[in-house]
Amino acid sequence: MTMRDRFISTASTLLDEDPRLAVVLADISASGFEDAAAAHPDRVVNVGIREQLLIGATGGLALTGLRPIAHTFGSFLVERPFEQVKLDLGHQGVGAVLVSALGSYDWPAGGRTHMSPGDVALLDTLPGWTVHVPGHVDEAELLLRDAAASDGLVYVRLSLQTNAAARPVTPGRFLTVCEGRGGPVVVAVGPVLDDVLAAVEGLDATVLYASTIRPFDTVALRAALADRASADVVLVEPYLAGTSTPFVAEALSDRPHRVFALGVSREELRHYGTMEQHIAAHGLDARSLRARIATWSGR
Repeated sequence: MTMRDRFISTASTLLDEDPRLAVVLADISASGFEDAAAAHPDRVVNVGIREQLLIGATGGLALTGLRPIAHTFGSFLVERPFEQVKLDLGHQGVGAVLVSALGSYDWPAGGRTHMSPGDVALLDTLPGWTVHVPGHVDEAELLLRDAAASDGLVYVRLSLQTNAAARPVTPGRFLTVCEGRGGPVVVAVGPVLDDVLAAVEGLDATVLYASTIRPFDTVALRAALADRASADVVLVEPYLAGTSTPFVAEALSDRPHRVFALGVSREELRHYGTMEQHIAAHGLDARSLRARIATWSGR
């Protein structure tokens, strides 16, 4: 089961459990919600391939007091209707949940139109967003349920890339997965965790796992660096490299520090290939990560 499959089943269940919830679609995954639409025709809305309307309708439902969940591919959910995200949700002061699929390059055959490495960076230009990046289908369900039960603006970023096992995550908190004594603190976001752990095996490094990246868990990062003379932080994110660098800088503004930001490069890869080939091309596979982290940290 993929994260997208789990989203469909979980959201369908939530529609039965909570009359406040609604699901808004733009054709993507509509077939998965056929039973839910039959059971709740007034709370499952498919606007067709009209992504600006997707967000506009989501904002309208929120104004009526519902808790809408809008879903499509990330590039069509955040990038294409960004003006509506900014105005119909943020400016109007309403809450909603946006649930994406395809991540940065999960379906390379779809081409650049279906790739969204800049989605989190784009949302960072707006205030008040919570951003969940689950690394496993079980985490996706937990974080989706948390988002549905809350009242604010939440982005749940789903991907085909996954870790082998779910972690005992707490929404909004980083999880310490392994502890070093003097090496860098590596913040691994969502589905990159397994590759990060393989990359730092045998190295003196602390790994913090972030299934929620906004708000940024300043407390956990500072605690991990509390007893160290130097503050070296490696960010490994499955989207645009450097997206979380400003948040690390803010968290450590009172002490000298270095940040090594790894993620999807700004340069566009003009090849189709597979998701795994894109991961390797951006230097995010375990072998590349190990070489890059070891070289940067001098270890």
